Amino acid sequence: MRILFIGDIFGKSGREIAKRAIPAIVERRHIDFVIANVENSAAGFGVTGDIADTILEFGVDVMTSGNHVWDKKEVLDYLPRQTKLLRPANFPGGVPGRGSFVGRTRTGEPVGVINLMGRVFMTPLDDPFAAAIREIESIRPKTRVIIVDFHAEATSEKIAMGWHLDGRATAVFGTHTHVQTADDRILPKGTACLTDVGMTGPHDSIIGVTVEAALSRFLTGMPTKFEAATGPARLNAVVVTADPATGKATAIERLNMSAQEVEAMAGASVPAP
Repeated sequence: MRILFIGDIFGKSGREIAKRAIPAIVERRHIDFVIANVENSAAGFGVTGDIADTILEFGVDVMTSGNHVWDKKEVLDYLPRQTKLLRPANFPGGVPGRGSFVGRTRTGEPVGVINLMGRVFMTPLDDPFAAAIREIESIRPKTRVIIVDFHAEATSEKIAMGWHLDGRATAVFGTHTHVQTADDRILPKGTACLTDVGMTGPHDSIIGVTVEAALSRFLTGMPTKFEAATGPARLNAVVVTADPATGKATAIERLNMSAQEVEAMAGASVPAP
């Protein structure tokens, strides 16, 4: 089983490259299930119901999020009725939405997805390490293959989660910092890890924001209105191969593709009949 995880889709340019890339990658790399982090997909800050529905049409099976999930207020009505959009599972009880989902591949095999958020340099939520075990135990009877999106700032916390879930989850992928790391590996008990998948969106920017706005804040310390950059986009993603019987990862591969590379791949792909 091959699972594609798309790093934080940022703004319009991120959506556009994802739209072109996902069907082509699914075809060329024989992908069975697609996950995408979408918390920055609406102009770089939050997600709306309309945008989430559009991203599902790209071929995404389930969407994850993080600290920006509440930025667009209309999502409060959308989350309770859309099981394919997750918010971090370690938000306190009573918060709208859910933190885990079990979907099925194109051939009917189950895949579990869990969304968590870190606490180091982030809003202090409930313990994500305890929440991870709780969510895994709740969906383990339905599937052995479980992918965790750990939306966190500190690399140490994300690496710690990987070791915490080694042998319990198929993969632990970090999101949030928008810079792809090069530490992809499979831990001793069979869990694939990547500290940060990266960002799918405008890379001629400061983690998605226009250079002028972000740089001004660094130089002056004054409040600045952040806007999503509109320059050339790149797709950051990761593909994990898993054994459905055991839930263990057998391979992991990072993807870092320019718009030109995506167009060449999409142009070479033959649409399914």
